[in-house]
Amino acid sequence: MLILLPPSESKTGRYRGRALDLERLSLPALTEHRAAVVAAVAEVSSGPGAPAVLGVSPNLTDEIARNTRLTSAPSVPVSDLYTGVLYDALDLSTLEPAARRRAKRRILVVSALFGALRLTDRVPPYRLSMAVNLPGVGPLAGHWRGPLAELLPGEVGRGLVVDCRSSTYAAAWVPQGDLTRRWVQIRVPGATHMAKHTRGLVTRALCDSAADPRTPAGLADVLATTFTVALHHAASPSKPWVLDVHPPA
Repeated sequence: MLILLPPSESKTGRYRGRALDLERLSLPALTEHRAAVVAAVAEVSSGPGAPAVLGVSPNLTDEIARNTRLTSAPSVPVSDLYTGVLYDALDLSTLEPAARRRAKRRILVVSALFGALRLTDRVPPYRLSMAVNLPGVGPLAGHWRGPLAELLPGEVGRGLVVDCRSSTYAAAWVPQGDLTRRWVQIRVPGATHMAKHTRGLVTRALCDSAADPRTPAGLADVLATTFTVALHHAASPSKPWVLDVHPPA
């Protein structure tokens, strides 16, 4: 099982620790593409037009400045880096040891800066959205689409793709071929805040469970013990199954 999560705009930082080392990150096939984005975003963030390019408020000067120190700032384990609604609900730090080991194996965070990250990777805080058209690199979803399409099917193996990404990050990798039969999009009816919260709870439940379902129906059965769910067949051979999940009362 591979659980795909979006990153969070809010991130924690540290004052001490080793700097980013791209060679030590997981998924080393992405190193060259990561280096290109790191260099380009640092250059853009050092100029006066950075807020417009990055699509952020000019008031976020500290966050923009972080992008200029990506190779020197202390790095943080991804398990500690992202905060916000989804990650607060996931609450990785309180998982039991076995569940935490499953989380390290199962969770992959899709990142505009690094392509994809495991929880054990160490990276600095940054501000960059997958929606950005980055000078020198181009639209980031397009930059990552080829490398992720080549790499991620191997990470899935024979398991399921449990897709908790937002549409912006889903554009960076669309499962193809036979893998679409094992691709399940988690859909949460209602407001964005509740959707993020529920996807965090779903991810936690899948890490808590030792079950490793290999079919969309099996995934629905696992989650039905905690949530009210409804499974919908894929609308076409190129589309995911959709699992509607309602938060527990």
